Amino acid sequence: MIKIVQNPSPMPENALAKASHVLFVMPKAKTLADDMPGGGALRARLARRRMKPEELAQTPLSGDLEQGAMAVWAMTDLKQTPFERQTLMRKALQALLDEHPRELSIAVSGNDEERRVAAETAVYAALVNSAMLPQRKKKDDRRPLQKITLQGYRSEDDFALRRAQAEGNVLARSLTMLPANELTPGLYRERIRKLAGENGWKCTEYDMKKLRKMGAGAFVAVAQGSSEDDAAIVHLRYRHPEARQTVALVGKGICFDTGGHNLKPARYMHGMHEDMNGSAVSLGILLAASRAGLPLNLDCWLALAQNHISPRAYKQNDVVTALNGTTIEIVHTDAEGRMVLADTLTLAAREKPDLIVDFATLTGSMATALGARYSGIFSNREPLAEQAVAAGKKSGERVCAFPLDADYEEGLESQIADIKQCTMEGEADHILAARFLKRFIEDRPWLHVDLSASNCKGGLGAVASDVNGFGVGWGMELLRGLK
Repeated sequence: MIKIVQNPSPMPENALAKASHVLFVMPKAKTLADDMPGGGALRARLARRRMKPEELAQTPLSGDLEQGAMAVWAMTDLKQTPFERQTLMRKALQALLDEHPRELSIAVSGNDEERRVAAETAVYAALVNSAMLPQRKKKDDRRPLQKITLQGYRSEDDFALRRAQAEGNVLARSLTMLPANELTPGLYRERIRKLAGENGWKCTEYDMKKLRKMGAGAFVAVAQGSSEDDAAIVHLRYRHPEARQTVALVGKGICFDTGGHNLKPARYMHGMHEDMNGSAVSLGILLAASRAGLPLNLDCWLALAQNHISPRAYKQNDVVTALNGTTIEIVHTDAEGRMVLADTLTLAAREKPDLIVDFATLTGSMATALGARYSGIFSNREPLAEQAVAAGKKSGERVCAFPLDADYEEGLESQIADIKQCTMEGEADHILAARFLKRFIEDRPWLHVDLSASNCKGGLGAVASDVNGFGVGWGMELLRGLK
């Protein structure tokens, strides 16, 4: 754990003599304070760049101090959105963290609210971006950040919520980045069992033998194409003594997606080890909520499988029967995510939670609709959709609500089964996928998150890596707002 040393007093000039990497965060202003530490170096940088001080709210500046330390200066504006402030802080910290310092100094100034917002944003960005994410290079000269020294603000709880959220985000990103041969369903289950033991979660695994016996035909159809019979639905249970609500988190965990018999071309198969991101986000939220001690009961349901091509793999025109008895006509084997989620949602709904939230890198059409900067959400309760959008604005992980009207489902009408899995045309597939999933929730209050923002080139918000853990911060904000 990174140690955070906090001092509510402003940074004195002599403290710079001991620092190696310093981030100065000031409130947006047209002039600089006469006595600010490192002010001489900043003024010289601004003059050389022909910049006005207030431009630091958009473009941080870096430079060396006389004492030899590397410094970055940035200004925050409370009128900016959380996403804008997080983006600024990520850019400000990037140059400092690229040198892999053992210690980072952060100095915040302004009124009480300005210092609080600056400190929380900077500390969170430092925690998530200093993480030692998976890397398989022969030479790895990275060093972990060991200490953050914060001047100008003191958190009474040592940033407990930000620490918990950062841990959840790092877990989600680390799992998603692992190569496919290091995160098969079997290896994933081993990691989950270890996490459950470390965090006191009850862990139940529905393996293929049990799922076949139960009649989970939608999940089994996808998983049966793998050479290893290691797929499973894993259920993790977290309980809080003061909980008044129970929330089910459901995650798509396709550890690699070839597309099955409808094989993906190489361009679109590359990166499909990340198709388990929904399960990683669900796990990240569970970890963050556990560490933060949120007063909720949480059930985390993870659909872990691979979509392979083989003589046993499911194929077009098959008809399979899902766990809830719904018969499904297979139209395209690359629409496997909604299949494994169908039976997993059924299991989650049978527990009658107060809310179900599922996470999945589900459709290409959502990425076409939104790009990689927003994720799309659907809900069967309009107030819940509004709450989800508000959580996106507040957390800096932005979501856009899409329609779920019943007439869209006409495209899924089958002549031989209760419902088609998808259409060949692919039009509005993100909406059709949500309508399909709605068949398996028993009308429980429900949010479906299609994670189009799971991988954004150059980073997103506070997070500098392409794989950004989108959904953990949003999920924590949503859970904290439940009454």
